Amino acid sequence: MLKATVRNRWQASALHLALSALIALAVLAAMLELWYPGPLFRAMGGNGLFFIVIGVDVVLGPLVTLVVFRRGKRGLKFDLTVIALLQLAALAYGLRVVYLAHPAYIVFVKDRFEVAMPAGLDPAELAKARFPQFRTLPWGAPVLAAADFPADPQERSRLASLALAGLDLQSFPKYWAPYGDRAQEVLAKAQTIERLRATDPGIARIVDAYLASSGTRTEDVRYVGLRARRAWIAVLVDARTARPVKMLYVLAL
Repeated sequence: MLKATVRNRWQASALHLALSALIALAVLAAMLELWYPGPLFRAMGGNGLFFIVIGVDVVLGPLVTLVVFRRGKRGLKFDLTVIALLQLAALAYGLRVVYLAHPAYIVFVKDRFEVAMPAGLDPAELAKARFPQFRTLPWGAPVLAAADFPADPQERSRLASLALAGLDLQSFPKYWAPYGDRAQEVLAKAQTIERLRATDPGIARIVDAYLASSGTRTEDVRYVGLRARRAWIAVLVDARTARPVKMLYVLAL
């Protein structure tokens, strides 16, 4: 079929490029829908990760096809099969990198949301989780959790030391609890929009623009910051349930 429809290496490379582009678009759709919803794609550096996938899938494969393809060449089918397998292997590796860097859990810590990535969660720590739903890594969208600060003074001191190394409560699932069980604690720490306007007018302007365009009432939501790898995100939570309503990209780190 390939020999009957493709006459030269340029057509072969173009066909390969078109197929690779379709795969890349499917990967991007999955990333946006599952692993990096809303502004998390940009805030977690998803653009750079996706360019890695593009470089492997859309550029490298078609270029190699351009080099090796010659109609009627002996062993051409074998060459193309090897190229396809290598490209799939490289794509699988790229997807693994993308998965390990995505926000598996979004954890409410003290007064803000923090991101817990698969790459930053030790399997041994996952196994210590009090609640079974936190003992494994989710394959789909980020899961909400809330961290309970330990009452023991020595443990608090140990965590304070670890926090200096970048290991806060979001790195230790044994302190996590179901987000819905801590809704009132979240609301107690969340800021009203009126207070946000007084404390951070820059973020408030972004929030107000969303409220005006969506018709959301000021009193129906509260603000909680989310610290991602490369940016701060404004999370608007329902003023009654603390469930996230909207995430807005507000500040690059």
